[in-house]
Amino acid sequence: MMKPLAFTLALILVPLALQADDEIRHSFFIAGPTFTGILGEDGAEIWNSGKPAARDGFVLPNGNVLIAWSDEVREMQRDLTVVFHYKLSADNKEIGTVERLDNGRTLITELGPKPRLMEVSANGNFAVGVPLQPETDNAHMQTRMARRLPSGDYLVPHLLAFAVKQYTPKGEIVKTFKTDLDQLGGRAAENWPFTAIRLENGNTLVNLTHGNKTAEFDAEGKVVWKVGNDDFPDLKPFDDPCGGQRLPNGNTVIASYHASGEAIKVFEITRDKKIVWKYSGPHRAHEIQVLTTNGKPVEGKPMK
Repeated sequence: MMKPLAFTLALILVPLALQADDEIRHSFFIAGPTFTGILGEDGAEIWNSGKPAARDGFVLPNGNVLIAWSDEVREMQRDLTVVFHYKLSADNKEIGTVERLDNGRTLITELGPKPRLMEVSANGNFAVGVPLQPETDNAHMQTRMARRLPSGDYLVPHLLAFAVKQYTPKGEIVKTFKTDLDQLGGRAAENWPFTAIRLENGNTLVNLTHGNKTAEFDAEGKVVWKVGNDDFPDLKPFDDPCGGQRLPNGNTVIASYHASGEAIKVFEITRDKKIVWKYSGPHRAHEIQVLTTNGKPVEGKPMK
């Protein structure tokens, strides 16, 4: 017969063991070459935009989905009704990114002969226009995930410049984070900056595509954290990391755009470099937004 103390310990240890074995499950928006929509926590498609190959996108607080393709931007209700639309101008060749701002405007970047960042009002009028300085005429390689900062400045990654530049609304560059630092492998590592996220502590999180790594910089541009395939020599989960997100728990979600087949396409990694969740389903990911974790909504404005 089990002694009372042993029985009590068993009751305590069993639920702890079950809790330790619980898997993290995420539902997330995915913008990718074969599918643009929302995947459930089981990986099943639960909403389809009807148009693949999106570049960027957000699920908005009202439930609508804001999506950028190379030729247009749409805000769509879940029944696919379009409530906001912007078409690529004749001056340029591609749309790069999109973000709904707190002032109600929509941030859009255009790439081409006249690379620029714009804030577009709900009626389609330009409220702000900022010429960009990408240091290349290759439209596709000029810039990626531009974001507006709380200060009103803009954080813009320029791939072939090996630099994330901070622009004022007047187009002045007030800060530059270099990604070809010796600590990151120098220019030969091809650390093209793709996603740049300003964190609440003032640091900047950057996904580096061909360099197959992610780095966090302090306000002075010093690397304070980095993670890449060198940390996972067998698994090698970094395969052209493009989109990314910093979760409220401090973990980072990374989209490996080039991954195919059954390889890891999206994964969540802790500060101490442990992978705690991964998606290896059929859809490649250019940009992502985690929406729920184990049935609970992710709180706060997404840092992506």
